[in-house]
Amino acid sequence: MSRVSTRIEPLDRSITLAIREGEPPAERARHLADYARKGLAEAQETNRRALGRVPPHETFVDGRQGAPLESVKADGVIVFEFDLLDDLFEWIGDMLVRHSPVLTGAYQDSHVLFADGAEVRPGAALPRAEEYVFLSTVPYARRIERGSSSQAPDGVYEAVAAMAKARFGNLARIRFSYRSYQGGGLTSYIPAGAPVSRDRRGRFAAASARSAARAQEHVTRQPAIVITL
Repeated sequence: MSRVSTRIEPLDRSITLAIREGEPPAERARHLADYARKGLAEAQETNRRALGRVPPHETFVDGRQGAPLESVKADGVIVFEFDLLDDLFEWIGDMLVRHSPVLTGAYQDSHVLFADGAEVRPGAALPRAEEYVFLSTVPYARRIERGSSSQAPDGVYEAVAAMAKARFGNLARIRFSYRSYQGGGLTSYIPAGAPVSRDRRGRFAAASARSAARAQEHVTRQPAIVITL
C-alpha cells in the first residue's frame, strides 16, 4: 500500500513520494520510481494549464540531485522541484501594466521591482532576497490607488496584490502595503528603540533624526506589493 504526500515549499512545488513496507525491496523501489514518473507527468500538465508552459524542474533521488529515478532505495524519497518564482514576478509585473490607467503612459511605465531595497533592472536575473517590493515611482501613485482615475476606480496595487495572492499564495506571502521611494531605493530610518547616546545632545540628535526620517518616509510612501518567500 503506497502513501503519497504533497508539500508546498517557498520557492517551488515539491512532490514527495514514499512507499511503506509490505513488498520486496526491489519491487518497492520499482513501484516508487514508476509512481514518481506518473506524478511528474501530472504536475507538468497542471503547470502547463496554469502557466501556459512547463517550468523547469530538478530531480532529487534520496537527496542526490539528477540521479536516475530507478536508483531510488526501497524506502527512499523522490522529489521534483519546479522553479515557479520567475512566473510569479513576471505575472505581477504584467498585471500592474495591464491594470494601469493610461494618459501619458508615465504611470504605466513607472512600476519598479526592488529586492531588499536594491532595484532589479528589467531582464536582470532575480537575486535572492528577504523581501521583494513592487512600487510605482510617480508621485501621484497614491491618488491613483485611491480611485482618482476613472480607468482604475478601485486602484491598481491592492487589486493586483489580491489576484496574485489567490494565484500564487502557495509559493509566497503576497500583500498590499506601502513603501517609501526616494529616487533610487527603499528608504530606511532609525527604528524606535534604537540605542542612543547617554548625553543630552546625543539623545536629542537621535530623536531628531528619527522624527525627520519618519516624516520623510510618511510623505514619500507609495502603494506597494510586498512579497516574502
